[in-house]
Amino acid sequence: MKQFTRRVGDAAARRPKLTIAVWGVVAALLLALAGTVGGPFADDLVAPGSQSENAMELLEERFPEAAGGSALAVFAVAEGQRLERHRDAVSAAVARLEGVEHVATVTDPFTAGTVSPGGRVGFAEITFDVPATEVGPEALAAITDQLRPARDAGLVAELGGDAAFINAEAATSGTEMVGLLAALVVLVVAFGTIVAALVPIVLALVTVAAGVGGVVLLANAMDVSSAAPTIGAMIGLGVGIDYAMFVVARYRENRAAGQDDPTALSNAMGSSGTAVLLAGGTVVVAMLALVLTGLGFLASIGLSTSLVVLFAVASALTLLPALLTLLGGRIDAGRVLGRRRAARHPRDTAWWRLAHRVSGRPWPYLLVAAAVLLVLAAPALWMRTGFPDAGDDSTSTTHRRAYDLLAEGFGPGVNAPLLLVADLRRPGADLDTVRALAGRVAADTGIATVGDPQISPAGDTAVLHALPTTAPADTATSETLARIRDLVPGNVAVSGTTALTDDLTRQLADTLPIFIAAILAASFLLLMVVFRSVVLPLKAALLNLLSIGGAYGVVVAVFQWGWLGSLFRLEGTYLIASPLPTIFFAVLFGLSIDYEVFLLSRIREEYDATGDNAESVARGMAGTGRVITSAALIMTVVFLSFVANPSPLVRMMGLGLAAAIVLDATIVRMVLVPATMALLGRANWWLPRWLDRRLPRVGSGGAGLPRQCEQPVPAVPVDLAKCG
Repeated sequence: MKQFTRRVGDAAARRPKLTIAVWGVVAALLLALAGTVGGPFADDLVAPGSQSENAMELLEERFPEAAGGSALAVFAVAEGQRLERHRDAVSAAVARLEGVEHVATVTDPFTAGTVSPGGRVGFAEITFDVPATEVGPEALAAITDQLRPARDAGLVAELGGDAAFINAEAATSGTEMVGLLAALVVLVVAFGTIVAALVPIVLALVTVAAGVGGVVLLANAMDVSSAAPTIGAMIGLGVGIDYAMFVVARYRENRAAGQDDPTALSNAMGSSGTAVLLAGGTVVVAMLALVLTGLGFLASIGLSTSLVVLFAVASALTLLPALLTLLGGRIDAGRVLGRRRAARHPRDTAWWRLAHRVSGRPWPYLLVAAAVLLVLAAPALWMRTGFPDAGDDSTSTTHRRAYDLLAEGFGPGVNAPLLLVADLRRPGADLDTVRALAGRVAADTGIATVGDPQISPAGDTAVLHALPTTAPADTATSETLARIRDLVPGNVAVSGTTALTDDLTRQLADTLPIFIAAILAASFLLLMVVFRSVVLPLKAALLNLLSIGGAYGVVVAVFQWGWLGSLFRLEGTYLIASPLPTIFFAVLFGLSIDYEVFLLSRIREEYDATGDNAESVARGMAGTGRVITSAALIMTVVFLSFVANPSPLVRMMGLGLAAAIVLDATIVRMVLVPATMALLGRANWWLPRWLDRRLPRVGSGGAGLPRQCEQPVPAVPVDLAKCG
């Protein structure tokens, strides 16, 4: 692996202009194709094999008119007025809506009886000739345009309903650029020069541009979640900057050690490039594991993020050495922090002193640090998951305003409709039994109204629309759904967006333990192969669980409980998005393994040279502390910049990942790792001989971090030939 990354880097460095030109053409081509033939994003909110999916498949087969997506054009007037006074304006709007592409029918609020009891709010139901996920933002934009004359006439006119919420175009907060600027400041402090700091930023931007372009093209071949490009960009920015940072740091360190530019770059690619390839491959494998959940939208997020990370690895191995070759000595141009300081002795660093302090009294540090993480993780025990609905979006969106108007006029249950689909081909099933079922459903305390049965043209399928009394994300709505499903006979299935998301939430909860077990097993095998140890992978898995648990707890406390909500400009409290625990674990696993590899590789290198466990941990932390801390700080500011994103899922991901990186880089790496390694001693590196003979050998390349060349410390000899 070391020779592979070295050869790839050398090849790119020999033809730097050609390499840069190829990257420019590839990025431009991907963006151009994305803008012309790229597909739309769609959230495939289906739990395979669930009752809700079976109901929708039955409708698509026998009653496609009832399977089409729907939206609601909501009209309202000021308090104290009645919508009836604007009947002509509403009817004119309904007539205009009927001419929009994909619109099959539009009901009139006054003839359909969909005006609120107070007469202030009414809605026209818009049905489409395609499923809700295929309506597309263009049709919704056309509907919004047709509602504008009603607004000019003094009405409030908003577009809501399932199709409007599902197909709403993802907005950005603009704070992502603030995160990039903050990352640039961190890089300037870490490197001391403007040029060296700019290189990782440029590389990350190229990575994200090419990667997101590829994601848009992927949407032309499969359903890709609307959250996929944002999550891919979030991870791509973080790893793109970090991977480039590790290579640049090692390259500059080699140059400072007296190596000529080509040799310094080749050696950096052989060591740092290997670490980047291993780290990036780990993230890719972790994200691809989302495919194993069997859920389409999670699989699309996994594939999309993996694609962006692959671009990050490829750019670090090819584009970066080409840029460094052209820059040469100019990599140190633009110094802003005075003269370059000579490499310090490990004993002069705070990380060396901290490691020895922790190693000297490991039990107190271990117990206190573990207690802090457990306290932070405690709120996760009360985590309530559910899918975000329109009520969780910003009030600046039309579908959120429509949601609020509907809840005000008709009660919260109007936003959580249930669809009861009856198969009349079953023995004993007929229209009379469907009417009797409607009466029993209407008698449930959680149901507000039940509509008249709709019968398919062939008379073999019936549909009942039921409105609960509670909101989509309310626990009581899930309880009502469960009671209704217990009530209906075998030939009836309950569906609708609320039932679909409830089934997805349940399936995610059922598969999460299996998914976590698979990820932990993969991390154990990877670390065992790399570090030739059984104990270290077990320790790493436990520490990862602690840091992930702490991050889960932070997300619950902020979003579900509302603690510090004003600090993050939250408009209320939220259920934790059901996909978050799964996506979050996959992403954090990959990122945590990055830092695990960077630190433990250096510790192992020192241990092989000295045989002193405590000193090797201290030297490993001294050699990696500054770079890992800078990398973690960059990740943190990039992830925090996404907390202002309009999507609740993206906001939770941003805060959760930032919290996890902070915990991982501070409490775990600085306290728990030296404490546990001090207690374990030589057992850290134990591996049965029979297993050692059977495991493949994969070099970690010295973690890709700059190694300081220092004079040997008495009683702790250092092989100077390994420096640089």
